[in-house]
Amino acid sequence: MARERSLYSEKVDLIKKSRESALAAVQIYNNPLSTFKSESFIVLFIIAWTYLLHAYYRNKGIDYRYYEKKNRRKIYKHNKDGSIKHWELSKCLEEETCPFDQDTRNNLRFLLGLRNQIEHRKANHLDSYLSARYQACALNYNYYIKKLFSDRYGLDNMLALSLQFAELDYSQSKIIKDRDNKIPKEIRSYIAKFDGALSESEVASEKYGYRILFTKVLAKRAGQADRVIEFLDPKSPLAQGIQREYWVKDETEKKKYLPSNIVEEARKAGFSGFSITKHCKLWKDQNAKDLSKGFGVQLPNQWYWYEKWKDFVLDYLTKQKEEAKHGA
Repeated sequence: MARERSLYSEKVDLIKKSRESALAAVQIYNNPLSTFKSESFIVLFIIAWTYLLHAYYRNKGIDYRYYEKKNRRKIYKHNKDGSIKHWELSKCLEEETCPFDQDTRNNLRFLLGLRNQIEHRKANHLDSYLSARYQACALNYNYYIKKLFSDRYGLDNMLALSLQFAELDYSQSKIIKDRDNKIPKEIRSYIAKFDGALSESEVASEKYGYRILFTKVLAKRAGQADRVIEFLDPKSPLAQGIQREYWVKDETEKKKYLPSNIVEEARKAGFSGFSITKHCKLWKDQNAKDLSKGFGVQLPNQWYWYEKWKDFVLDYLTKQKEEAKHGA
């Protein structure tokens, strides 16, 4: 009985620490005086998720401490200060009984890798550039703390919408876009490589990156003027119209392809004989790496192709096929 009370107390303490870390992360991120929003958010939320999984494994009777077995006896590993070494978040995610879905794990692995990228490097302007992934992280956390333990642990009733001093309009979005261009190439390369290893559905998942489209609305009825945000069904005609207008005005961070991805897309389209060698010859013939053509971008150690080049390649191969057919 005493042991059960001790285990319950330990679990509750871990949940409490987890919630406090998550709240601190959001509080710092929403603080206009904070200058290290991304860094603080990532570090504190990694701590929050780690405590959350420790509480879950404790509840399931899974030992989340590092040890070796000798003669059926556990020999625990220790940190330099003498304390027992517990699983870090990456190890917690690898556990086969981890309760998270794949998209949530993708989001967390992305943030873990990003933390390693910025740990010893100043990285300004990440706050707006990766805000969709931070938002997904926060929503995923609130979902799982309630699912794994209880609704009473949820944070959704403790946080309010952050008020803005700047109007959310097109000119403001362009300022943000200009700041995004100042992000170090090493971090852009990390993002491109991580996203490139995921499927299109995984990248598009709201649990990997939660995106909201804003548009100004004039109140047309009583009560509507009291709300800063109203949500529309993404499938509704009004929402579809807004999205079309948005795509005409601006574009989000472009999807990037490795040469092998371009070859794969070509083969999917029916051009089975297209190879890396043929792709290399084609881009050289077309001088496709001339930046003025907008076919791709050079990041630190890798050239990435844009959708524009993929479409060009498919169109080129289609025309070649048609010419060969008529020539025959």
